[in-house]
Amino acid sequence: MNPENDSLFEFPCDFPIKIMGKSHPEFAATIVEVVRRFDGDVDASRVETRPSSSGTYTGLTVHVRATSRAHLDDIYRALTGHPMVKVVL
Repeated sequence: MNPENDSLFEFPCDFPIKIMGKSHPEFAATIVEVVRRFDGDVDASRVETRPSSSGTYTGLTVHVRATSRAHLDDIYRALTGHPMVKVVL
């Protein structure tokens, strides 16, 4: 069985990635830069931002154009390895 075909998604597809990290003035811009290494068409104006109730953390939703499962995995690895990021869903 081909792992590329063993997926719930049909690629390419638009895919929302949720990222949470400590609130910081450059958090959203930094995350967009990381994602743009994999999807140069990411639109920063479409990034959804939600502060936590205490304001300590910020949640972002970034929409990417995923071309394969490996492409998504690369984006997730880059995000989870970034020091500003606490959680990626």
